[in-house]
Amino acid sequence: MVWDGGVTIRVGVPEADGLTEVLDALADWQDELGPLQLHPGDVGWFGRFGPPATAAAVRTWSVERRIGAVALLDGPALARLAFAPDLVADEALADRVARDVAEPARGVLPAGEVVLDAPTGSLLHERLTEAGWALDEAWSPLRRGLGEPVEGPDARIEVVGPERAAVRVALQRASFANSTFTLDAWRAMAAGPAYARARCLIAYDAHDVAVAAVTVWSAGVGRPGLIEPMGVHREHRGRGHGTAITLAGIAALGELGSSSATVTTPSSNAAAVATYAAAGLRRLPETRDRRRDA
Repeated sequence: MVWDGGVTIRVGVPEADGLTEVLDALADWQDELGPLQLHPGDVGWFGRFGPPATAAAVRTWSVERRIGAVALLDGPALARLAFAPDLVADEALADRVARDVAEPARGVLPAGEVVLDAPTGSLLHERLTEAGWALDEAWSPLRRGLGEPVEGPDARIEVVGPERAAVRVALQRASFANSTFTLDAWRAMAAGPAYARARCLIAYDAHDVAVAAVTVWSAGVGRPGLIEPMGVHREHRGRGHGTAITLAGIAALGELGSSSATVTTPSSNAAAVATYAAAGLRRLPETRDRRRDA
């Protein structure tokens, strides 16, 4: 489709075998100086649903012949976006994305109330304001630089492989009340292209009981890495295990060559914010989703 100024912008859905190109683009866009935005690890975590479902949940906007923006439909009425850094203020792309997310027939978001997570400072936010989208939930991004080695936690940490995947799955389900994580889902995630630069870790307490788990995702050497997700077993909270597993995840990202460890959590989740701060992550300015009411 030809858009403003003769610029060709096309929206598409990748094939399952085309996810690597999307992940590579997202990795290239991760920047210490830029806002936190959709990370290849977000798509990697979604990969627990399998390659066909993951590809079906991705939308790409190609400007001329390169990917300029990517959305992950991370729920029935939620889209999370990232832009190429040099196109974050591009008028033609912002106009096109704004139209596509507004009109259900374009296949991005459905009719009714929907939520959009777009990078702070993108021109898209201005377009959404003009279209009447409201501010929604506040989120707290946090970051810890990895210029210096990270001291590991005082706990036994295990890297998860297929033989320990069932423990990882059990911890996820015990940490999140509505989790649907399964062993098959872990296998699908671990077989996906993003997991080549990821690790799952388990923390054990003094009695050698598995108490917490984390998955961390590298975007490549010299780029910000992502913590997604981290959880502590509901029966073992309040004992520092969240800080311990977070420190282990940060150290793992350092070993993978990440420039920093990043995470974003709802500002309303004071316990999570405190846990990440205790692991040395610095709280950055809040961000806000955008909401279109029904």
